[in-house]
Amino acid sequence: MRSYPALTLTWTRPADADATDILLARLDGHAATAIEDVADGIRVFFSTTEARDAALDQVRDLPNLTCASSEVSDENWAARSQASIGAVTVGKVTIAPPWSVTPEMRAQSPHLVVIQPSMGFGTAHHASTRLCLSWLQTMPLDGAAVLDVGTGSGVLAIAARQLGAARAVGIDVDPDALTNARENVALNDVTGVDLHERDLSAAGAALGRRFDVILANLTGGLLCRDAGMFHALAAAGAHLIISGFQTHETAQVIGAFQDAGWTMKGQREEESWVGMLLQRTITMKQ
Repeated sequence: MRSYPALTLTWTRPADADATDILLARLDGHAATAIEDVADGIRVFFSTTEARDAALDQVRDLPNLTCASSEVSDENWAARSQASIGAVTVGKVTIAPPWSVTPEMRAQSPHLVVIQPSMGFGTAHHASTRLCLSWLQTMPLDGAAVLDVGTGSGVLAIAARQLGAARAVGIDVDPDALTNARENVALNDVTGVDLHERDLSAAGAALGRRFDVILANLTGGLLCRDAGMFHALAAAGAHLIISGFQTHETAQVIGAFQDAGWTMKGQREEESWVGMLLQRTITMKQ
């Protein structure tokens, strides 16, 4: 059973939005694979010990923050998940762990996606995943090609295929997340979902096609940094669904994507998290 390096980060006094923003910004780029809430803070999981230790060096000097390193086994994660995670329904889509699926649920749920909880995001218990699922169901998906950037558990790619997409492609830089995503594709007995270990910067050339709908449930920092890369993957008139950032980051994210040639079409919020729908424009700002 694999163990995952983790950092438990707790505030010694209540943190305001600026302090939280600084913490999350410093964690960007250190291969975090999942974040879970703990009392007065968060626990962050990493793909390697080196990534965890590099992240620790970036945050250990923040005021009013206590940092503790640990190793958490996947078995412990699974046990906690079975005790706390049940089915979640977003519109027509129900996301459920294997142990909660019943024949009645299969009969009553128009689109049931079975997800084995692991260290990747994507059980639909996080508001950002629910926001992406909500926007996805507003899209004309019949015959569409869908790309899920940072696919994690594969939940959004699988849901897109079940909602009518002709093909869904998921990319991620974390091989462990992709292992979980492949398990979930098999659990759902779904075809037409392709998974690749790819960085966004190399995806355009590697995948060799453009997509009608692109999903990116990433951090605000990553979205702003990589906003210019999505055009190379977008078909004419393509829609882009983004989430993973909070309300205080909204203006910065909007600015980055407008500068990169995207027009905002809508915004939704849940628990201070934001989900946006954007559309590719013909000309880009010079």
